[in-house]
Amino acid sequence: MPVQPAHARFKGIPMPPSGWTLAVLLALYVFTGLIGHDPWKHDDAITIGVVHDILSNGQWLTPGLAGRPYPEPPLYYWVAAAAGYLWSWLLPLHEGARLASGLFTLLALGFILLAARELHGREQAPAAPLLLAGSIGFLFHAHEAQPMLATLTAHTAAYWGLTQLLGKRPRHGATCFGAALGLGFLANGLAAMLPLLPVATFVVWRSDNRQRSALLLLGSLLLACALAGGWLVALFVTDPPYFAGFWHGELAQLGGSAQPLLNLQRLLLMLPWYAWPAFPLAGWALWAKRRQLATTPLALPVFALLTALLLVSLWLGAGSAPALLLLSPLVLLAVPGVASLRRGAANAFDWFGMITFSVFALLAWIGWSAMVFGWPEKLARQAVRLAPGFVAHFSILAAGLALLGTLIWCWLIVTSPRSPMRGIMHWMAGLTLFWLLIATLWMPWIDYGKSYRQVAASLAKALPGERHCIVNVNAANSILAALDYFEDIRTVGARSPGAKNCDLLLMQGSARDGGVSMAAGWEKIWEGGRPVDRRASEKLYLYQRQAATLSGK
Repeated sequence: MPVQPAHARFKGIPMPPSGWTLAVLLALYVFTGLIGHDPWKHDDAITIGVVHDILSNGQWLTPGLAGRPYPEPPLYYWVAAAAGYLWSWLLPLHEGARLASGLFTLLALGFILLAARELHGREQAPAAPLLLAGSIGFLFHAHEAQPMLATLTAHTAAYWGLTQLLGKRPRHGATCFGAALGLGFLANGLAAMLPLLPVATFVVWRSDNRQRSALLLLGSLLLACALAGGWLVALFVTDPPYFAGFWHGELAQLGGSAQPLLNLQRLLLMLPWYAWPAFPLAGWALWAKRRQLATTPLALPVFALLTALLLVSLWLGAGSAPALLLLSPLVLLAVPGVASLRRGAANAFDWFGMITFSVFALLAWIGWSAMVFGWPEKLARQAVRLAPGFVAHFSILAAGLALLGTLIWCWLIVTSPRSPMRGIMHWMAGLTLFWLLIATLWMPWIDYGKSYRQVAASLAKALPGERHCIVNVNAANSILAALDYFEDIRTVGARSPGAKNCDLLLMQGSARDGGVSMAAGWEKIWEGGRPVDRRASEKLYLYQRQAATLSGK
């Protein structure tokens, strides 16, 4: 009786993964880490601050931030506010609102799968969501309150529509493209969606019936205008100043960046790690299929990637969040590179992923042991130094989930049959394991250093019982959002008309940085910051105007 190979004796995950198997893998990736921590600085805190303002004031049409107008496209905030409200019986607002990111991420992964199926066929298509989910730069943004995720979803849906426009369902594709374009505008404005128009023009040029495709594209643009125009008209009718502020911001963004070439250079330097492993696989696909570059499955994503690179550099900058819009065409280009990868390279990539994330998992467990049990001692002292005052507690639930994830990872390595798809599946599963360990074992330590909850509570205790108002100087929007969310502390801008009458001043950074003169009668009554804020420029300072000075004004 012949001896079966090891992988044939186990019933592991099929290759390529599909159906419920793929859905479970992606759902585990998506929803791990969305809950269990406070709003963090930058986009996460700002977005949750806007959601808090919507639910507090009921201003769904005109979202605000910490009591001030915040003229930004509202789609993500609407969905996040609805999610926060619906889950308020179980989760705090910031965790419920973050579930919107999980929804948009799942939709983006689903649409990229459908687009890849149209371009490359059913057998190769599962590589697309695995590559997107496995991209290093995508990991953190997929687990924060990030409006750009809604834009990414719109882009992936638009690519699915354009691929159908070339196929057997052009009307369905045009409808999908138009809806994606309109909703994408409501997610992030014109600058984020205009890069799709040259791609649509390219698709019309490549189609068999250009006249029909052009008419369908025109109809899709009318649908997009109808979807976007509904909010704009309502905004113009109900709040003209808010509409003017929004449109001024849109036109300013379309005016272009002052340094587009520098932005382009930064994006090109960022992509090799940000889009790993899609980036090298896309390069291999270009080389392996170099004689087929003129075919639609390669020409379309190449043209879309080049267009996105140029226009994102010009209009959106070189930040990590705008770079999400480069992932969709890059992933679609990388899909044929997975199947065409030579056996030696595929095995090397597979072993690299397994060894890398096995080592990362071991390090995560060792770090947790240092925080909870004080071993290794040197690492425990380092953890205390980086987060002074943090006290770790053993959690059976967190440790159990982390252990279960580690065992599933070991099982997956043993049972996965050999396949060109195994390398990217192991990479995505390993990234999911690492993020699961961070979310279960390390999250209390990370959240302790990143949250503004304690800072807001300390500031609230320091505020005088009787006060007129607080003027802010240099304080970032994320900090103002956190103070409003945790303690209902709101400030007015330094240039606002009522700022001169304020008897309190909140400033981020030193008095010299904010131009505050002690001779003008300001006296410091409080300072604070997160445990990780060691520089003066990161800390907050509260000043009170002396009574004599205030009465003399």
